[in-house]
Amino acid sequence: MGTFSIWHWVIVLVVFALLFGGRGKISSVMGDAAKGIRAFRDGLKTEAAPESKPEVVKTIPERETDDVRN
Repeated sequence: MGTFSIWHWVIVLVVFALLFGGRGKISSVMGDAAKGIRAFRDGLKTEAAPESKPEVVKTIPERETDDVRN
């Protein structure tokens, strides 16, 4: 079979069958990839959006006490 062994041809046929076999597998794979990219971008948009009004946290100052030792 020339320079290619039987295993090379089997791998080529499997890849060819995966890409072009069945009902439009390339278009369904590309559609799924596009949906994943769109979901990723939407996730980045919502995560990067700053909060409208930051929450103010009030703290109570600690009392200053004299350390008295007996």
